[in-house]
Amino acid sequence: MTSPLRLVIFDVDGTLVDSQVSIVSAMTAAFDGLEMPVPARGNILSIVGLSLDEGMVELAGEHPKPVRDQLVTGYKAAFQTNRHALGAGSAPLYPGTLDTLARLHAIPDVLLGIATGKSRRGLDALLEAHGLSQMFVTQQVADHHPSKPHPSMVLTAMAETGVEPRNTVLVGDTRFDMDMARAAGVTPIGVDWGYHPADTLHNAHRVLSNFDQLHPELEQIWGRLT
Repeated sequence: MTSPLRLVIFDVDGTLVDSQVSIVSAMTAAFDGLEMPVPARGNILSIVGLSLDEGMVELAGEHPKPVRDQLVTGYKAAFQTNRHALGAGSAPLYPGTLDTLARLHAIPDVLLGIATGKSRRGLDALLEAHGLSQMFVTQQVADHHPSKPHPSMVLTAMAETGVEPRNTVLVGDTRFDMDMARAAGVTPIGVDWGYHPADTLHNAHRVLSNFDQLHPELEQIWGRLT
């Protein structure tokens, strides 16, 4: 009997890569560029996962939209400059990321996907820098969807791959990821090494402490993976 297709969708920032230094640096440059007070580091990291426009509402909602638009423009420019200067070093992979992706990618009935608040350009640059461009069969970015936690990214990923919700999991580090997964009817798996504290991931089926725990967890959910 043929096994059903399974889909593992990953968030990016705070889940696969540690981009916090670049994020905080770019946000600092954006606010400094307009001579505005820079939000606290914790506040900046709390909006990771949202689309940039939505995140700027959280950080600078008291300012009119034209000002927030300038902040978005400044952030993008600073982030791109940092990426060009540091390459893959601007967002290094977390320990175990590459081995985990390679192991899952080698399983014929397991497909890998991405759901991220990054732009298409930003995701393409990151995947290329780490040699991961061919790893993910479905890649959902902020350019084409409402911000997390809206389920659009996950629903589109399932539609593109033909995988049912019961055979889909989403791995992420923020409550936005967990809420998005629940809204789409798929299983949310949290990680505790990212940007939201583990005790805020209330909707997670389980919270992992390292990538070695992911494969056994998937086997608990789906049965043996070969």
